[in-house]
Amino acid sequence: MSVSPTPSTDEERLAQLGYQQELHRRLSGFSNFAVSFSIISILAGAITSYGIAMTAGGPLAITLGWLFVGIMVTVVALAMAEVCSAYPTAGALYWWAAALAKRNKAAWAWFVGWFNFLGEVAVTAAIDFGAAITTAAFLSLTFDMEVTPGKTFLIFLVIIIVHGLLNTFGVSLVRLLSDVSAWWHLVGVAVIVVLLTVIPDQHKPISEVFTEVHNATGFTFAGAGVYAVLIGLLMAQYTYTGYDASAHVAEETHDASRAAPRGIVLSVVVSVIAGFVLLVAITWSIQDYEAERTTSLGLPPAQIFIDAVGHNTGTFLLFICMVAQWFCGMASVTANSRMSYAFARDGALPGSRLWKQVNPRTGTPTNSIWLCVTLSVILVLPSLWNTTAYLAATSIAVIGLYIAYVAPVFLRRRNPDFVPGPWNLGKWSAPIGWIAIVWVLIICVLFVLPTAGPITSTNFNYTIVAVAVVVGAATIWWFASAKNWFTGPKQNLIEQAAHGEPTLPTE
Repeated sequence: MSVSPTPSTDEERLAQLGYQQELHRRLSGFSNFAVSFSIISILAGAITSYGIAMTAGGPLAITLGWLFVGIMVTVVALAMAEVCSAYPTAGALYWWAAALAKRNKAAWAWFVGWFNFLGEVAVTAAIDFGAAITTAAFLSLTFDMEVTPGKTFLIFLVIIIVHGLLNTFGVSLVRLLSDVSAWWHLVGVAVIVVLLTVIPDQHKPISEVFTEVHNATGFTFAGAGVYAVLIGLLMAQYTYTGYDASAHVAEETHDASRAAPRGIVLSVVVSVIAGFVLLVAITWSIQDYEAERTTSLGLPPAQIFIDAVGHNTGTFLLFICMVAQWFCGMASVTANSRMSYAFARDGALPGSRLWKQVNPRTGTPTNSIWLCVTLSVILVLPSLWNTTAYLAATSIAVIGLYIAYVAPVFLRRRNPDFVPGPWNLGKWSAPIGWIAIVWVLIICVLFVLPTAGPITSTNFNYTIVAVAVVVGAATIWWFASAKNWFTGPKQNLIEQAAHGEPTLPTE
């Protein structure tokens, strides 16, 4: 699987991979990092899913759980980044699977692509729904608005439609805001940590911040506390999602074979460190655990802020989080639409001819943007009657994305002909790759398990249903039809010979 001659430009490398440059290559290395860092968004995931760990596991799951999961996710990111350096294309995960599989290339690409597509839609839905929860809490504090499922859903609709419009018409603004977002997150975390450290009259004993366990899941069987801590790891694992965005925007990034893998790894490492400091500060500031866990605001950190630093300052801290989450959702729609565009470009989505179109004026896949917005809205609809809808959306995102993340890593370990790119792990590649694979297998089992007892229609974790529907549909479609015509990623160059041999071989 060699390529010759050695490419001197991003466009030449992309041509070797079989594609002509269609998207506008406008992103710097920092911008590439900023997209993934904004989607991970510790002020989004860690804030909106904080209540998950408060209920299941408590401070131990929130603080030490964050660090443990962060280490494991860094391992996954390192393994992904090595593959990304070799294949810097917008198709990313499913393209890598097709390039690395020794047999059944098309089948690997098909199923990895569908898991990635499911995860991207779910993470976009979860981010903007989380932003709606935070916005509703903010409006409740500032305008005494009653927080209801219906109002939260309407806020979600407004947020995700605005994100769709920005990605459609405000391309330059989206790029600028992605850079601003990275700094907003870092400065915002610093402000929150300082105020939560200085202002409160009292703090929890620091030992309890790292060792206290809470189990409010409703499960009382032997070992229920341990089970609760494990379920509570979803808070951290969900927050550490979306860093594949650096790969999906590789075709829009300068020096992509180096900048994109760096973006993947740095976005995770910076999030681990900054997120740990943030979560310790929030947990240390808890004044009344049960009252804040069950707050009518629907967002425990909002109540923690108010109780710890007062109404006005607490509302200001919530505002910082709300803006960060808005940035996060905007970046998620960007990444989601790029993956959908690439998958449609290769004919793998129903109506691919429509979704693969690129707006000639903006250089963006406009139709794919609105496909992702629409599907995210459908996924959030159950929130109108299901109290665990947000938790389910986060679980779906984790499972869909991480299966797609680790499948190419597995294939890379099985492919002795893999030629590393300029960014690689050297002798550490094998141990890091296998640890990443084992970790993903563990979380795929963990996050489909029941999260609340006794199990009812209102708290049922429908993650397994959503994953089964998508996987089942993709499987049926594959055996009924797609295996006869889907051959994996399609090259779109008119004259391949002018650019050297393509990397992706035929069966």
